[in-house]
Amino acid sequence: MSLHVFVSALVSLCTLAGTISGASAQAWPVRPVNLIVPYAPGTGIDIIARTLSPKLAERLGQGFVVDNKPGASGNLGADFVAKAQPNGYTMMITVNTFVITPALYKNLPYEPNNDFTVAGKLATGNLALVVNATALPVKTLDELVAYVKARPGKINYGSPGNGTPQHLAVELLKQRLNLDIVHVPYKNAAAANTDLLGGQVQLAVLPVHTALPFAKAGRLNVIAVSGESRSVLAPDMPSFAEANLKNLDIDLYYWIAGPAGMPRDIVARVNREVAAVLALPDVRETLLKQGLIPATSTPEEMSAVIRADIGRWKKFISDSKITAD
Repeated sequence: MSLHVFVSALVSLCTLAGTISGASAQAWPVRPVNLIVPYAPGTGIDIIARTLSPKLAERLGQGFVVDNKPGASGNLGADFVAKAQPNGYTMMITVNTFVITPALYKNLPYEPNNDFTVAGKLATGNLALVVNATALPVKTLDELVAYVKARPGKINYGSPGNGTPQHLAVELLKQRLNLDIVHVPYKNAAAANTDLLGGQVQLAVLPVHTALPFAKAGRLNVIAVSGESRSVLAPDMPSFAEANLKNLDIDLYYWIAGPAGMPRDIVARVNREVAAVLALPDVRETLLKQGLIPATSTPEEMSAVIRADIGRWKKFISDSKITAD
């Protein structure tokens, strides 16, 4: 084969590959898309999936079917997606518990950094450090620190379980502030919240929208809210940054991903369509009412955050000797 013929053939192949790639996004989807939620119905992930799915179906002309696959802190659903065909018809919406589990489970059935194609960010959720207003009578971070330091090992905090974002958030605060507070893990958020309101545990980290009604009723005091600036959900509440606790990075965040190897053009289209849906006023209003702040990113930006947090929490969990339930 002459060099001229070889070069011509190579150019033709590249042109054909580009045509096929462009055609795949134009054709997708030609059948319903499975949106895996690796947690039970009613969770923040589930709310996002069920809010976005009908809007995506309207825009793209195919159903987006929400399929809950809970279990093992989200690992069962994630594994299902990791092993699916990377054709854009099986994707998942998940939360940053995903970046914590690699440090807690030694034998994950998937590789979190390499077995997924991230399509972009969907939302964030602020967390609030709260205390039972009767059992722990403080209202500011300085008051809380002074109260706890005067009673080392005497204050308890509850969480939905070992290794949950709420658990790690308090442990990070304990480390930053040099506090001796005892962890009481529960099987779920409902049980933890019940005992917090009853005063059996005095302190916790809760999603802001969960904490606000009890704060307004005078049952909980909100000490501070996660984020570098005040939360749009609680503009009257101070942020941790205002209390000189910067770069805590304990917000919840949610994203959409598929199996490794999804075509770039389909990933780009998913990113565009999701951003368009999140910009709809009714979608934004629905999510904000559930404590979910719509937020978008490029796939690359979201991937970088996930990768960095997997490393960050691995080190923190190892150093703190935290184990799963």
